[in-house]
Amino acid sequence: MLTACTSAPDASPDGSDGPARAVGDVLPASVVDPLVAALPQESVAAVPTMRLADGLLPPTNRWFSGLVFGDAPMPVFPFPISFQLTEGGLAAGQPAPVASATAIVGPALPDITLDLGATSAVVSAYDDVSVTVEHRDGDAVLGHTVVAQGSPTVSYTAASAQVDTLGQAVDPLDDGRGTITVGDSTWGVVVTGGSLDGSSVDLDEGGSVVLVAVPAGADDDQVAAVLDAAASPLTGVATSYRASGSGDAAVQTTELSYETASGGDTLVVAVPHQGDAAVTAGGADTGLRYPTVYGTVGLSTGTGLTFDAPTTTASPALDLDGVTDDQRATIAEQLAVDVAQTPTFAADTYYGGKALYRATMLWQLATQLGDEASAETMKTKIVDELDLWTDPAGCETRDQECFVYDPAVKGVVGKATSFGSDEFNDHYFHYGYFLYAAGVMAAADPSLAEGWQPVMDLLAADIASGSQNGSFPDRRAFDPYWSHSWASGYSPFADGNNQESSSEAVTAYAGLSLWAGASGDDALGAEATWMLSAESQAALAYYVTPDLDDDVYAGVGGAAGFDHEVVSLNWGGKRDYATWFSAEPSAIAGIQLIPLSPTSMGYLTSEGAGGAEKVAALVAEAAPDGFDGALGDYVLMYSALEGAAAADSAWDTLLTLPEDAVDDGNSRAYALAWVAAAGAAARG
Repeated sequence: MLTACTSAPDASPDGSDGPARAVGDVLPASVVDPLVAALPQESVAAVPTMRLADGLLPPTNRWFSGLVFGDAPMPVFPFPISFQLTEGGLAAGQPAPVASATAIVGPALPDITLDLGATSAVVSAYDDVSVTVEHRDGDAVLGHTVVAQGSPTVSYTAASAQVDTLGQAVDPLDDGRGTITVGDSTWGVVVTGGSLDGSSVDLDEGGSVVLVAVPAGADDDQVAAVLDAAASPLTGVATSYRASGSGDAAVQTTELSYETASGGDTLVVAVPHQGDAAVTAGGADTGLRYPTVYGTVGLSTGTGLTFDAPTTTASPALDLDGVTDDQRATIAEQLAVDVAQTPTFAADTYYGGKALYRATMLWQLATQLGDEASAETMKTKIVDELDLWTDPAGCETRDQECFVYDPAVKGVVGKATSFGSDEFNDHYFHYGYFLYAAGVMAAADPSLAEGWQPVMDLLAADIASGSQNGSFPDRRAFDPYWSHSWASGYSPFADGNNQESSSEAVTAYAGLSLWAGASGDDALGAEATWMLSAESQAALAYYVTPDLDDDVYAGVGGAAGFDHEVVSLNWGGKRDYATWFSAEPSAIAGIQLIPLSPTSMGYLTSEGAGGAEKVAALVAEAAPDGFDGALGDYVLMYSALEGAAAADSAWDTLLTLPEDAVDDGNSRAYALAWVAAAGAAARG
């Protein structure tokens, strides 16, 4: 059994916020510090305004990043509630999901407000799941608020004796307890170490007020039980992971432990992919439910959530064992064409990374098919290009195909940027392609690893540090509660953070796993497999094969509800059938498939992938008029998973697909090989 580090909040500089954190050995400071020192130090973009306590690493790509970055704080979504900072304090709400034909939206609401008399606020601590906000009046610290994914509570603890003001008067229950009803929403209020009178909250030093979203329909006994469980303020969430089982029974387990000031049970909310049994043993279902943009979810008491993901194993190559001789000959012929037509590598981190991945897949095919000349040609191109990118001093003499370290925002940035990578957008998408290419090539030729390792380890550290090394935040984008990542660096959006390409996220952690294997880093490999497995599970659950039977996806008042095969853009506060770059159905589906790496064959044919019926429905929606639309080549490749006959049809279509319909990260030879492998698997 593999075990991994457990994490609680990053402490504020004085160590007062949150329990101590036990750190792991994934890319520790002893490894990372000399590598960072060797890179040029530069902030490629303007450094944003940061509402962040001294000594904390900037938390880019988090569900709560909107609280930290930019001129004004944005609403965030600690599921199942919304939370936002106000001029003098805070506000929280129970988002009410509304579905349309192309979206399910549940914007942040200021159902309940608490005026603290604050003049400013900063994030003073955070962990993988929770965030702590410090409220200040000038230089004086008033208190701290903790919110977390999977908790319907807002916990404020006073740093000094004070009187705070709720936006509405409380309907009193027991001493220090009551409820507030705003429209269709009910909130419970629990004061410990103080008193509650109307809208006035009188707190002693160290006293607390907890606001808790009470689900609709709760009776008096259920309300009392909810308030009992919410009474002790949340202080943080510790995350751990482990691997167990073997073969088809292998799983990666995530455990989230919700910690309160007094210990014991609190309120927890599991999301759909975590399963009905996610609440830690000893917990209890309250029988109450919240409607959310991610479906109707239950409220439980307990100390945490524990849930499994089937282990997804990174694969460097397609399985061509069952491919026919005729297909091999056709692939080999096309391979020679694609090798000869390999374009100049792009200079930025996204298209440059994709080009390296594409070239590596061609090299892999050439090796598998025994085409030594093509293999040597591609290896030379790949090695030369990776040598260029992995020169630590490269940016001292050029402005492209090189990396710098941003000392202000704490991360590695390619000097030639794309898609806001200088603002920390999409780093794991970009760097995953580099890691995939380097992992495949260095596994085949171990002599390559040593020269590439300084910079490749930095790319790995940028997206997957796990030891509080001080140079990078741990697991920059990965959210263990949702089991997927967040793409926006600074998240300047009222709907929270977002992720579009679930498949490129899977590719990122597959690349991380392959690099860990090639470089001999077992600790990184264990973490990468956990992240890969979780991301694969979430890709199916929320993007490719979402369960949309819940009533929250139906339209209101007879209007059409959400009725698409994929949800292509998931946010904290909404879900869209859309992309950032195209309205074409092929693009909306294709962005959940790109680049269809060898690893994708595993999770896209797993039990949770929906089988032939799902494949047929998705393809019919995405490509009703053919496969020459944006990313249509990936939809065509995916269609082969419907079965042997579909694979044969996809093969025939690929042979005549227009050249400009093949994505720049793909090649016709690789697409043919992928389809042939899918067909061989279907035939058994």
